[in-house]
Amino acid sequence: MRPWLMAPTTSPPSLDTLVLGRRIRHLRTARGMTLDELGTAIGRAASQVSVLENGHREPSLSLLTQVAATLDVSLAELLSSEPPSRRAALEVELERAQRGPLFASLGIPTLKVGKSLPTDALDALVRLQAEVQRLLTETAATPEEARRANAELRRTMRAQDNYFPDLEEHARRLLAATNHPGGPLSQRGTADIAAHLGFTLHYVHDLPHSTRSVTDLANGRIYLPHRISATSDPRSPLLQALASHVLGHTEPKDYGDFLRQRVETNYLAAALLLPEEGTTAFLLEAKAERRLSIEDLRDAFAVPYETAAHRFTNLATRHLGLPVHFMKVHEGGTLHKAYENDGVRFPSDPLGAIEGQPVCKYWTARVVFGVADRFSPYYQLTDTPTGTFWCTSRVQGSSEGEFSVSVGVPFGHVRWFRGRETTVRTVSRCPDASCCRQPPTELATRWADKSWPSARPHASTLAALPTGAFPGVDTTEVYQFLDRHAPAAS
Repeated sequence: MRPWLMAPTTSPPSLDTLVLGRRIRHLRTARGMTLDELGTAIGRAASQVSVLENGHREPSLSLLTQVAATLDVSLAELLSSEPPSRRAALEVELERAQRGPLFASLGIPTLKVGKSLPTDALDALVRLQAEVQRLLTETAATPEEARRANAELRRTMRAQDNYFPDLEEHARRLLAATNHPGGPLSQRGTADIAAHLGFTLHYVHDLPHSTRSVTDLANGRIYLPHRISATSDPRSPLLQALASHVLGHTEPKDYGDFLRQRVETNYLAAALLLPEEGTTAFLLEAKAERRLSIEDLRDAFAVPYETAAHRFTNLATRHLGLPVHFMKVHEGGTLHKAYENDGVRFPSDPLGAIEGQPVCKYWTARVVFGVADRFSPYYQLTDTPTGTFWCTSRVQGSSEGEFSVSVGVPFGHVRWFRGRETTVRTVSRCPDASCCRQPPTELATRWADKSWPSARPHASTLAALPTGAFPGVDTTEVYQFLDRHAPAAS
């Protein structure tokens, strides 16, 4: 008995019936067999064979072994995932598109993909379908869709206390593979990780302006800016590029996928800069001595304040048992990004999105902009409708203006932190508009009809989100850059 006749009778997992059908048709016609002849050989009607070849039926393995035996091929060859020819690959792609949601939503009648359809016409249809899909993907990232995606991502982060064990494990393995001794990760250590993953580093003066780094996967190169900004950590762009590679990121399918990838790369980069084991030990010791401090964490691991604040939120609940919130607020008063699992109530729109919403003027994240001492930590207690929260905040500069970065906890947990003795206390009634968003009645009466301010909106207020697979990135510029720097073919 031939070995393929020993196969079980259940269907193989994840069978691509379209590719299978094309392979059967290709093998049948190559052997000069008709549908009737193949059907007779396997005990099936010609119409059943046609259904099989058109990918409309998922056959059992017992039937497939009969087909393989009749066509004199192994079962493995019959079940190969590769279409047998370019023509077959085009047919499969068009058939798959016609069965997908795009064609259904457009109401376009399906086209019979048979041998009478010229290959050049088939190729044009496949390309047209791909272009329509690309255009729809680009325009899908509307402000509303972005807000929904942001709100959904925040719910996911809150549900797991902003702790991602799989990403922690990735960091642990990379550090072990490069014999990291523990403690802060040096610039040399980041280069060792890159080398371990098969990449060489190239610092250039002409990095595309819309990128932080560019990875040449074909030649194992990572391009980074030659000029180092005084306000950023030179290790971060490299670690984020490596994180995308390690996590197998591909072109984002939608804006939600783009946001998820960004969170994952930032998280893994931070987990490498502040390894879980060492960072947790540092924080547990500080908690036991009631001296938790974002500044101390920053200094111990030689990272920017924002990175330390982010990393604290990753570990605070899982390892320290502390609910926590994080805010990054623009000097104009709008919320740039935030996280919470401690009950603080962030401003939000009807969709639940918080980005771009105005923060109460009495919250720590806003008050800190008016503090004269920019070198010392700022601490504040704020009474809100959902409870009293203690918060520490610091202002940092950027190309887009100044931002405050704040970390806070409910009043019941303040005893573990430096700055718990602060006497600065404010009261916030937001989202009640009378708290800080409406001017006092006397002031409004005096000026309401006698003033006309000219607003300075952000460009993003009037424009849709950037288009393309990688929002905000000039793909043409990136490809031209890679052309210039790719090593010459030997």
